[in-house]
Amino acid sequence: MQAVCNLMMPNLMSDIVNVGIQDFAMQIATADNAAAELLKNQQMHYILTVGLKMLVVALLTVAVDLGIHLVNSFSGTGMSRDLRRAVFSKIESFSSQEYSEFSTASLITRTTNDVQQIQMLFTMGLRMIFYAPIMGVGAVFMAVEKAPSMAWINVLTVVAVTVLMTINFLLMSSKFKVLQSIVDRLNLTARESLTGILVVRAFSKQKHEEEKFDDVNREYAATNLFINRVMSVIMPTLTLLQNLIPVLIIVVCADKIAQSTMQVGDMMAFIQYSATIMQSFMMISMMFVMLPRAKVSITRIAEVLSRKNAIVETENPVNADFDRCTLEFDNVSFKYPDGEEYALENVSFISNPGEVTAIIGSTGCGKSSLIQLIPRLYEATEGEVKINGINIKNFRLADLRELIGYVPQKSQLFSGTIKSNLFVGDENATQQNIEDATKIAQAYDFIMEKDERFDEPISQGGTNLSGGQRQRMAIARALVKNAPIYIFDDSFSALDFKTDANLRKALRENLSEANIIIVGQRVASIMDADRILVMDEGRIVGQGTHSQLLESCTEYREIAYSQLSKEEM
Repeated sequence: MQAVCNLMMPNLMSDIVNVGIQDFAMQIATADNAAAELLKNQQMHYILTVGLKMLVVALLTVAVDLGIHLVNSFSGTGMSRDLRRAVFSKIESFSSQEYSEFSTASLITRTTNDVQQIQMLFTMGLRMIFYAPIMGVGAVFMAVEKAPSMAWINVLTVVAVTVLMTINFLLMSSKFKVLQSIVDRLNLTARESLTGILVVRAFSKQKHEEEKFDDVNREYAATNLFINRVMSVIMPTLTLLQNLIPVLIIVVCADKIAQSTMQVGDMMAFIQYSATIMQSFMMISMMFVMLPRAKVSITRIAEVLSRKNAIVETENPVNADFDRCTLEFDNVSFKYPDGEEYALENVSFISNPGEVTAIIGSTGCGKSSLIQLIPRLYEATEGEVKINGINIKNFRLADLRELIGYVPQKSQLFSGTIKSNLFVGDENATQQNIEDATKIAQAYDFIMEKDERFDEPISQGGTNLSGGQRQRMAIARALVKNAPIYIFDDSFSALDFKTDANLRKALRENLSEANIIIVGQRVASIMDADRILVMDEGRIVGQGTHSQLLESCTEYREIAYSQLSKEEM
């Protein structure tokens, strides 16, 4: 509708000039006084009538244009909102395998910057995709109707603009892909430097980090500069062409008007239609700028949304509403997706409710890999992981993870308060549940020392707490869940020996029915476990109690002798 309104305006203006001014002027010049006066009245009536039509068309154009912008705003922002939600939801469903394929910085860029590029294409480009071709084609037909012999000028205009746009597209399409990858690296570099700021300062590496960021920043600036230079050449060239075309039309039409083979109004309309054709192709030229970058963003987002999850839900899940759980590893082997060798080989053991099973071994022996198979953060390559005799693949992921209170190696806290972080374990937990969990985790005393106690603010990552406090908070968060299985992945490493001993004692007393798995580096933290698994190079090389392993397992004996005195053992 807007295109039709805009195409009507030059035609109406042409009628005013040709008929309302030129034709009436010739008739008035040859008429007598009485007829001339009548013709003047008719002339004014005609001009006012056509002028009123132009006013109505102009007002309609404004109304339609406002409607277009309103619809564009709602649809564009709504689309970007839904797309961000879809990308974020997909990322949330990723297993550790998918996270290893996309860097965190890249996923952030795809969720923010790439969505913005698509939104820009949607809000600006969608209108141009429909509007510009209608305007361009319509203007060509209207221009040919006004001056068929001048059609070659329009052909010349279209060819010139097409050549410029093709050059522009070829030069910039590859650059936009490079630009988005540099944005990933820029985010990654900034994020690493800010996250590791304490290490950077401790080793006085500020200058090194600045130079590293500056290298990426300069590359980003250079790529952007190339794109802007191309644009700075293209746009003035189009503007020059847009202003030369009317000059060419006037030069060619001057002789035709002198010979009375063309009217002035037709020439004016032809100039406006030629300008409209030019504007339409300039809009299309903007699409040539936006489309390559948006195409890269669309591809990058599609990579996330179309990525098939390595860990999928079963179609017919088994009920997992258990109060007590027996955990069994049945000849389990595992290797990472891109790994050549197995991280775990032929692992078999059973851990029963009310028992504490500890896992110990040298760094890189597969302890964390083993416990990550339990909540299906990774999938076992061979063998079966079972709970109460049922393969964990037969449970819904959400149901499986509801059975597990998991404390990872890195104690990650979220911005908010102490209470909001504990509610992550169970959003329906009562104040009494929270206090009991913090007392078991040996966190209650330091929380009570805070000014606002459970409402004390926690900064992102828990940076306003010490390492030991963060670890106890993470343990308390898992205990709030009141799960039948608890996994502590080297979660006592930041605790002093006294706090460690009190925590293990409290776990024994308060979680007598739970199945507890502890991964540890310190023999003192695991020596009172009901079962100790000794791992070496992905295999279980020893299994038993502390006293049994001291007699039967060389690897365990070496670890114990390196950490404890004979009296302590």
